[in-house]
Amino acid sequence: MLKQISRAVLALVLGAPPATAMAQSGVVSAEDANRQFVIDLGVGAIAKPRYEAADSYLVYPFPIISVGRFYFPGLGQVVDGRRRAGVFFYPAFNFVGERSASDSADLTGTRTVDWALELGLGGGFRTEHFRAFAELRQGINGHTGQVGQLGLDGIVYPAEKWEVSFGPRADFASGEYMDTYFGVTAAEASRSGGRLTRYNPGAGFKSVGLAARASYDFTDDVRLHIQGGYDRLIGDAADSPIADNGSKDQFSLGVGVSYRFAFDLFN
Repeated sequence: MLKQISRAVLALVLGAPPATAMAQSGVVSAEDANRQFVIDLGVGAIAKPRYEAADSYLVYPFPIISVGRFYFPGLGQVVDGRRRAGVFFYPAFNFVGERSASDSADLTGTRTVDWALELGLGGGFRTEHFRAFAELRQGINGHTGQVGQLGLDGIVYPAEKWEVSFGPRADFASGEYMDTYFGVTAAEASRSGGRLTRYNPGAGFKSVGLAARASYDFTDDVRLHIQGGYDRLIGDAADSPIADNGSKDQFSLGVGVSYRFAFDLFN
């Protein structure tokens, strides 16, 4: 039993939809509907700011992961892709790369912020044409604060093989997170040569924006995913000297392909 539970936990970790790359799972076929696990895995490329509040962009690889069906011993199907409406939950994670003064002249004098992994939980409610969700993540390594997101989506099916979702987003963060990425210490201000002034932000909402995703079924197993977004820094994040030197407007655009795996682990 212990071995079976550990295998299930591993599958859940592999199937977790990250905050920045959560793909729609699509319609589960009649054949896959009899499987305990249906997981889409893939990879893509996304253009996004070099760091939060940057005015320059880089292209990064990103994972595409979604869970269509998930079975847990004793509970049964905790995720059932045949359902098009109801309450849903998902593990949420995000990765934030290292930030250093060498990334931009706008960061002159600032200390290096190590990479951070964010782990947490999300949940919400959906119908065939609507989805509302909220998630909260805990930072590890580069920052130890909390971050979260609220979102609403309209969901449409413009053609037989297309699924498109779009809607508003609002991101919030704890004071520790805000201080790490938007704060400026007296020493950093002194080293910046006048580019930055001392700043101590507080917790609260840090951005509002819009997000859109589209998925196309090449086959029952292969899907194309396109996603884009716009976020506007607000509150203490927008008032930061780092944002003043960079940009309060943050855009992203990504594309990738995923493959569906359907399998059983338990008798």
